[in-house]
Amino acid sequence: MPVQSIRVGSGAGFSGDRIDAAQPVVRELMTGDGPTALMFETLGERTLALAQLRRRENPDLGYEPKLAAILQPILPDCLKAGITILGNFGAGNPPAAGRLIDGLMAKAGLNGRIAVITGDDLLQADGLEVLRAHCPDLPDEKLLISANAYLGAEPLAQAMAEGADIVVTGRVADPSLALAPMIHHLGWATDDWDRLAQGTMAGHLLECGAQVTGGYFADPGLKDVPNIEEATFPIATMNADGSFVIGKPAGGGLVDRRTVTEQLLYEVHDPSGYLTPDVAADITGAEIVELGGDRVRVDGIRGHARPETLKVTVCFDGGWIGEGEISYIGPNAAARARLAGEMVRRRAPQSLKLRFDLIGVMSVLADDGGAAWQDFAPDEAAARDVRLRVAMSGPDKDSVERGLQEIEALYCTGPAAGGGIRLSSRRRISTISCFVPREAARPRIDMLEARHG
Repeated sequence: MPVQSIRVGSGAGFSGDRIDAAQPVVRELMTGDGPTALMFETLGERTLALAQLRRRENPDLGYEPKLAAILQPILPDCLKAGITILGNFGAGNPPAAGRLIDGLMAKAGLNGRIAVITGDDLLQADGLEVLRAHCPDLPDEKLLISANAYLGAEPLAQAMAEGADIVVTGRVADPSLALAPMIHHLGWATDDWDRLAQGTMAGHLLECGAQVTGGYFADPGLKDVPNIEEATFPIATMNADGSFVIGKPAGGGLVDRRTVTEQLLYEVHDPSGYLTPDVAADITGAEIVELGGDRVRVDGIRGHARPETLKVTVCFDGGWIGEGEISYIGPNAAARARLAGEMVRRRAPQSLKLRFDLIGVMSVLADDGGAAWQDFAPDEAAARDVRLRVAMSGPDKDSVERGLQEIEALYCTGPAAGGGIRLSSRRRISTISCFVPREAARPRIDMLEARHG
């Protein structure tokens, strides 16, 4: 039966997030009344491609590598308190993630229902035909690593309706992880566009974890964040009418109008039409009001009918990339670093694309085309601590390794007083995006009955 409000917390904002971030959120969700849910957003575009590569090597892998470390400490409390866990930590292998969670529950003697949602992977079944028809830039099939459609909240909400305590997904739109429990508990229709838009943007505020509680926001002296090293992750309290409050558990960080506004605009290209599989959200009339005590109320978001297509991210083999660095110190350090870079340029294989940066003089604001390397004209003579960075990309591992050898050779053949060389190389993953008809993705729910108590 529909309720008047639900609280949804964030346990992770990306694959590399803190493994203990969810614990204060769970403790807070265990207080008070009403339904609760906890979302884990751990899946970036290349994160999914890397997961697919791991699955190719081992069919029992391909999910979030830190899944056990994240869930093990909170599973007993969540199941006891009825906190539904929803996460895209299934990545490239949701069934294997479901089996892992079942194993964690067995060790702890826990009971529950684990819903495993698949259907986003378009390299399965007849998905390739759809990709050929709708992705004009699709690379050679031999290069394909992954092609996953962004599912929406409906199959997740359906899994909850079927009694799931834990919902495991692969690629879904990030906000859908929060929207699904709102649809389920608040009784929203899947064409109630205004409420779906409000719920989607609440999920958008939660999806990056601490970014709305002071992370990726702090700027000393301009935007100070108290105890940022202990910033707790956000919780959204969603009301049945669509208005909601963003807050957080006690601890470091902050939630105010500024943090909410920044995250609301994060990755939004068109504020009047932020497209997701569930709704097109219009945030141009959003009302953001500070309530005090790290609580901010949001309302005024409107929605329009969802798109007729789903976004697909296609990842493919993009060759190899390598990086090498060497430091120069003392008078004329920048000139010696430049000379070292020119030596590498002249001797590296012609098949490589090269980029040169002088860390300590120019790096972040340089460019791949090399204009800054040629035209930068500060007082480089004043730089006495410079690190040359050479980045390279090539069609194969051998050419990149050959280029890195030229950097290593600078120890004895390069300019004076160089040292501290570091080299690395790895396979490069390239991506393109396209849009396919909604019916191309056919979500499937498989329920695991974990009975270990």
